[in-house]
Amino acid sequence: MIRNLLFDLGGVIMDIRRQNCVDAFKSLGMDAADEYLGEYCQAGPFEGIENGSYTVEQFHEAIRGLIGREVSDSDIDEAFGKFLTGIPVHRLRELECLHGKFGMYMLSNTNPIMWADGISRFFREDGHDVDYYFDGIVKSYEAGAMKPDPKIFRTVIERCGIVPEETIFFDDSERNLEAAREFGFHTILVKPGSEFYDLLKNYPGVDVPVC
Repeated sequence: MIRNLLFDLGGVIMDIRRQNCVDAFKSLGMDAADEYLGEYCQAGPFEGIENGSYTVEQFHEAIRGLIGREVSDSDIDEAFGKFLTGIPVHRLRELECLHGKFGMYMLSNTNPIMWADGISRFFREDGHDVDYYFDGIVKSYEAGAMKPDPKIFRTVIERCGIVPEETIFFDDSERNLEAAREFGFHTILVKPGSEFYDLLKNYPGVDVPVC
């Protein structure tokens, strides 16, 4: 029996556009932004801020080093935030509806800069903060590991007290889903243009409430 739903954030709940972020950093003078900002994982200081090995201050200094000139913290944070484009309200309401039947959890490769501003702000679009929608949240920068590292899956199992065989994990990366299946999670790939709620309705053996 499926008792829990575990969600990736970007590309599943949150709409993202990598190119917006790449263009913003290029406009600040980071010519190699494409090399550091990936579709599913980051490199250099962008990886460091997401896996918790860089503090925000260290991240800012490293980015200034890559740009090669003085740039304000706020300019860097604004460029980084361009990765996020928003959460449609219907998805927030579907999360709310599903929360009435399932344990709801999030597992995200993310960073404290986006979390403090854009992510928190977009979740409040329908009048609730992010904790309203989830029973537990595991963030990569707090866990000290990023998907598909097995460590972060062990963290979500232990911290949230969920049984993988009773849990469906939604992600937009097949590589992350493969790692989750090693622990026994059921998985659903959320491809561009698809919606997690519609995919869940068509998942065999799962009784989904009408949202």
